[in-house]
Amino acid sequence: MQLAAARVFVRDIVAARDYYEKCLGLELGHDGTDEGFCRFDTGQVQLVVELVTADEPPEEQAMVGRFTGLSFGVDDVMAAHAELAARGVRFVGAPERQFWGGWLATLVDPDGNEMQLVQFPG
Repeated sequence: MQLAAARVFVRDIVAARDYYEKCLGLELGHDGTDEGFCRFDTGQVQLVVELVTADEPPEEQAMVGRFTGLSFGVDDVMAAHAELAARGVRFVGAPERQFWGGWLATLVDPDGNEMQLVQFPG
């Protein structure tokens, strides 16, 4: 079994599509904004961004604007941080070295979803 997709939930699918494609630089694999989702090619795992409308139940509303647990692997977290910040990506702080030897930098999308850049040691 292999992880095939990860999902992030947003309130504005068009703004999210533009952010993930233009600011983060992810390749848009399928533009389903009319159907309430977009799929981005990120390597072996697809990133699916899905719309949660204002009339959805509270448990679905709670899925927007939270720490997602998703990490994008980069070779040089400092360079990636600088490049993405220059494109308008908001970070909660500078990259931080972790006790396990790698680096993390937490970014926030327009709906408040948090993800991380990760540079593994070695």
